[in-house]
Amino acid sequence: MEYTSADGSATTGSPAPADSPAADLVSLFADLVRCETRLYNAVSDRLRERHGIVTSQYEFLQYLHEHPGCRVADLAAEFAIGVGATSKSIDRMEKQGWAARQPNPEDRRSSLLALTPAGEQLAAAAGRTFAAALAELLGTDLDAPALDRLARTLSTLRAALERDRTGTPAG
Repeated sequence: MEYTSADGSATTGSPAPADSPAADLVSLFADLVRCETRLYNAVSDRLRERHGIVTSQYEFLQYLHEHPGCRVADLAAEFAIGVGATSKSIDRMEKQGWAARQPNPEDRRSSLLALTPAGEQLAAAAGRTFAAALAELLGTDLDAPALDRLARTLSTLRAALERDRTGTPAG
């Protein structure tokens, strides 16, 4: 495996020798996590500035828009987070008037989730901001073929992690 971090150096503090394949994986992991964090924060800043929400709220709005009638457990599974944290996030969205819980006729223990008209409007407006921010942040330094390769690679990795339920929270 050949991988060199963006700055051309091996990650410091790695227990693996700098010239080993494991060091390359450590560098890859560091680059992947740092890129994700910086992109997430930059998009959050833009969403907060223009719509008063953060990326995690936008992602929930978008998911509810695309999956009306889903349950809290469905959101938790999609985002690999705990059901309790997801439920609290939905509570906050309900208080803002963006989402509503409806009784689940098939299971009295759960509710079905839906966006309110205000939630739909926010999802649409924030979606335009989200897309523009990503185009600016990713499209500046990566051309279309590079973005396509990156998308395919990350999709393959995500599918494998989800297939094996890797990193799925217990509760």
